[in-house]
Amino acid sequence: MNDVLRKCLDDLEARIDAPQEEQLEREWTDFGQGLYQNGVFMPRRSRPAAPAFEWPKVSVNAALADKDAMAIQQYGQCSQMLETGSGYVMSVRCNFGTSIIPLLFGVELFVMDEELDTLPTSWPLNDVDAIKRLVDAGVPEIKGGYTEPVLEMGAYYAALAAQYPKIGRFVHIYHPDFQGPMDICEVVWGSTIFYAIYDQPDLVQALLEIVTETYVRFMRAWLEVVPFEEGFNAHWGLLHRGNIMLRDDSAMNLSPDMFDQFIRPYDQRLLDEFGGGAIHFCGKGDHYIERLSQMDQVYAINMSQPEYNDMETIYRHTVDKGISIIGLRPETAQASAAEGRDLHGRVHAAWQ
Repeated sequence: MNDVLRKCLDDLEARIDAPQEEQLEREWTDFGQGLYQNGVFMPRRSRPAAPAFEWPKVSVNAALADKDAMAIQQYGQCSQMLETGSGYVMSVRCNFGTSIIPLLFGVELFVMDEELDTLPTSWPLNDVDAIKRLVDAGVPEIKGGYTEPVLEMGAYYAALAAQYPKIGRFVHIYHPDFQGPMDICEVVWGSTIFYAIYDQPDLVQALLEIVTETYVRFMRAWLEVVPFEEGFNAHWGLLHRGNIMLRDDSAMNLSPDMFDQFIRPYDQRLLDEFGGGAIHFCGKGDHYIERLSQMDQVYAINMSQPEYNDMETIYRHTVDKGISIIGLRPETAQASAAEGRDLHGRVHAAWQ
């Protein structure tokens, strides 16, 4: 640990108010268990705590190259939560972007220009013969790409947490961005996968099988370093029941029947394997939300663009069925509540 990181962590540790953080976590777990009854769930810390000095800003690219830099970047977000009185729970992750698992399948890493300050991505294969070779090769070894940096960073967070009691107790280390099986396949294959769903569905499903097993093996390796917390886990500062957060961004392009064929069985295997959790999606999801809601151990959804959805359809197949919505835009949640829509205490929105 370098001197700058030590100074930052000393500052964060000193500012954490344990009773306040315990209260915030109780509010979140009550919400996740369906015990909140006061409209839209919008928690806040009652006593903001400003830092003793200005924390350094660390760019994404700098963090990719150095564990101390990534720690400053991630714990810096926790510092901001305390400073603003945010209602997010403090949390950190190994911040390497969406291609952590795709890199195991031979895609080429693409690191963004420094001035963009954006997470890296990768070049897809867009080559059916290459996909066939991947399928023939089977599940890859969990090595190469960002595998080692991810696991090392997880171990580093755990070691730092052991040195600071309040950070160790109240800053959650959440699992890396492993995406979801279909999203991984799209990143590996490229946009032509949507043609292949029609033309070569068996090949797409064969790749999905291998990708899902790869996810299982990588997550198991991660859990050797950072085990899940009991009952509830954090993601993006949101505390949800269960353990994993799957990403189904690709689902916006698929019909409900295609969701059942190319997403649902693979997501379900992961939910079953790892004790359930939440599902995130970008874009439009109201056309398949009924199918999603029929999956076992889906305890919450996180959606980034409610304006593309018929929210009554979303509510009917989430909050009406006991599935929470977390991280909804406040204007959407508050407008629904103002219109008299019963949200059953199942909608969380963040203060602007």
